[in-house]
Amino acid sequence: QVQLVESGGGLVQAGGSLRLSCAASGITFNPYVMSWYRQAPGKQRELVANIRTGGSANYGDSVKGRFTISRDNAKTTLYLQMDSLKPEDTAVYYCHVRRIFLNIDYWGQGTQVTVSS
Repeated sequence: QVQLVESGGGLVQAGGSLRLSCAASGITFNPYVMSWYRQAPGKQRELVANIRTGGSANYGDSVKGRFTISRDNAKTTLYLQMDSLKPEDTAVYYCHVRRIFLNIDYWGQGTQVTVSS
């Protein structure tokens, strides 16, 4: 089965950078979309960025120009480079895979990112 394991979260000062990683295993289907979502306390989970099988990427408005999503050539590790971090970026960040056409979703356990002012 699909397993997603995030790492790289932590505490950083505003203006700093972090890189999140998501180790993916068990993805034997195609096509699919890999994404990063985040959820802050008391708020709904929101899309941060996603990347399709062909490599095209999309970003949420609040992170455009600051975050970059990427993956390795084997498509087994998803990354999120986060620069110019703001306190409002504080949230639990989740790795997500959606199997296109069947709309089956897989989630990681999440990693906490805290940005201090």
